[in-house]
Amino acid sequence: MASFKEIISTLPRRKGWTDSNNDLFLYQGFWCYSFFIEGVMSAQQNFQSQPSDIVICSAPKTGTTWLKSLTFAIVTRTTFDDSTSPLLANLSHDCVPFLEVDLAQSSTNRDPKNPLLATHVPYSSLPRSIIDSSCKIVYICRNPKDSFVSFYHFIARLSASKDMKPVALEEAFELYCQGVSNYGPYWDHVLGFWKASLDRPDKIIFLKYEEMIEDTVLYVKKLADFIGYPFSSEEIKKGSIDKIVSMCSFENLSNLEVNKSGKHREGTPGVIENKIYFRKGKVGDWENYLTPEMAAQLDSITLQKLNGSGLTL
Repeated sequence: MASFKEIISTLPRRKGWTDSNNDLFLYQGFWCYSFFIEGVMSAQQNFQSQPSDIVICSAPKTGTTWLKSLTFAIVTRTTFDDSTSPLLANLSHDCVPFLEVDLAQSSTNRDPKNPLLATHVPYSSLPRSIIDSSCKIVYICRNPKDSFVSFYHFIARLSASKDMKPVALEEAFELYCQGVSNYGPYWDHVLGFWKASLDRPDKIIFLKYEEMIEDTVLYVKKLADFIGYPFSSEEIKKGSIDKIVSMCSFENLSNLEVNKSGKHREGTPGVIENKIYFRKGKVGDWENYLTPEMAAQLDSITLQKLNGSGLTL
């Protein structure tokens, strides 16, 4: 049987978002770096989902770090409080295993007390065991303009930390509009989960970053109900939700020592400084980077792609 590397070498490829020879490959309809595709292929073959699993799904830079923190805090709140939570000493990505990296070879590489895992894989390429089991899926999406700007800055900062250069913002923008971004096209990613959430509302909750920022307490309550960890009226009276919201806020997390100086996946080729995950977390920051023409171009693609779906971004 051909190895994953051999299969990947035959896939369509395009230049990635950096000046190095780090190409994106087209696998099952989405673009991705080869390192992650190997993990996806392996997870599709090996990963066995449990009914108790809670899978956090997202395209990159759509609120993933925040959503992982909130969900982890909800699930572990009887074991830890806002002064003992592992989130105070670890990046949230270290508290929630990543399917295509940590669990790709084996489903057993997990803490049995932690039902959470995360992935950027589009819905149609998730391992069958996740789609077929009764586990819960939590999906978050974000306005494509903010999503693009956030992802571009992430790549730029990551490149700088590895002595590489990102492509110019304009070039990355053109690639993004063509759907060529890690785990993109972005619109296909969002639509896959949106349609699945309409078909299976008991299995998939579809969240929007902007709405969650607007009323975080409401959405944390909704999320807890959905994943089977509801807050009791007693907890609500005691302010448990507010404590979680405050502990997981951008201001609090980005100012923790671990997120200013720590490193994610230290000792591996995929090492990333934790601070690269935190930039602004603001809604509408795209206005500082995109020209009115670029914004109009992205809006028009979004309208066209989402046309008839009932979804607006």
